[in-house]
Amino acid sequence: MPATTPETTPADPTARAARSVLVTGANRGIGRAIAERFVAAGDRVATIVRSGGAPDGVLEVIGDVRDTASVDAAFTQVEAAHGPVEVLVANAGVTRDGLLMRMTDEDFADVIDVNLTGAFRVVRRASKGMIRLRRGRIVLISSVVGMYGSPGQVNYASSKSALVGMARSVTRELGGRGITANVVAPGFIDTDMTKALPEDRQQAYLGSIPAGRFGHADEVAAAVQFLASDDAAYVSGAVLPVDGGLGMGH
Repeated sequence: MPATTPETTPADPTARAARSVLVTGANRGIGRAIAERFVAAGDRVATIVRSGGAPDGVLEVIGDVRDTASVDAAFTQVEAAHGPVEVLVANAGVTRDGLLMRMTDEDFADVIDVNLTGAFRVVRRASKGMIRLRRGRIVLISSVVGMYGSPGQVNYASSKSALVGMARSVTRELGGRGITANVVAPGFIDTDMTKALPEDRQQAYLGSIPAGRFGHADEVAAAVQFLASDDAAYVSGAVLPVDGGLGMGH
């Protein structure tokens, strides 16, 4: 029997073609871990960031989710390099914490504009290509705060909670076209922001988490990767908490 040559080797039935993946805000923290995980899986990954610092192997496009024209230009650049976006992870976010009575209109509006309206802008733009392809995965990065509430974060909690309504409305509109839209809600994750908290504050937070520890960014990335996979084709409009049990029942 002749030896098998590379030309006649059967294709691996489990192999998956590389996809065009866009993760907003992948220059640090959770977004960076998400982008790195898709790169490791062999996907073509891009990010939209306001400043540099994307992981190795990620196409970095400078843009601003607060501006529709900037979003459109960034998508055009990504599409030219990688093809239509098949997986969108809306991760870019900011905080402007402050107690309700002291929070300014600007502090509230700025957070909503990036975290909520920014997500809307990238979802709207990505949906055009996904509708033509008749397939797509949209994952919105929320927070346990959006389900649980947090003093001093009326703006942030409002923006993150609203992403649930966005994902479910997109599911109602586009679910019949092979497009899913889901939410991942991380809890307290071991990032530079968490490490900067005073030790007593960290201990107080740890005491409220049933798992007894902070999460890792890669654990959030794993949840995102699942929702973007073929295995999650029948999961849409869902909220997947990655919070060690902190937000149970919310």
